[in-house]
Amino acid sequence: MAGRRPTPCVGICSTTYGDLVCRGCKRFAHEIVQWNGYDGDQQQRVWQRLKTLRDEVLSQVVLCRDPQRFIAYCHAAELSHQQSSDDIYAVLVHLAQNTCSLEAAGLAFSDDWRPQSLTTETDSLAALQLLDAENYVRAQAHYERNFKVTV
Repeated sequence: MAGRRPTPCVGICSTTYGDLVCRGCKRFAHEIVQWNGYDGDQQQRVWQRLKTLRDEVLSQVVLCRDPQRFIAYCHAAELSHQQSSDDIYAVLVHLAQNTCSLEAAGLAFSDDWRPQSLTTETDSLAALQLLDAENYVRAQAHYERNFKVTV
């Protein structure tokens, strides 16, 4: 169908176990159940909410401290290097997949978000885990604020 997008599912669905917000894709349970019935516009709105959530957290957690190093890393990895949130996220995933530090791509934790328990200050996997955890907390808060029915 025209306008349809693939599902945001990442294969780690916790709504099966009763969560109202999926720990994997961060969609709400009703969005997961109704996804195939959504038209392209409805799916796009869900995707946009998820992207906005990710981008807000990403901009607070990870900073580009060395733009030249970022561009060099992107060229070497054949990734886009516009320093947009999509590019920074793609680089972060690439770093974690290749067990590289944030510093390898000129990235760093912001001072407010650097985890105290890191063995290295530039752990890319820790950055992804922190993003995932914070996205989940914020998705839950959004759900509770907008959809939760109080008794």
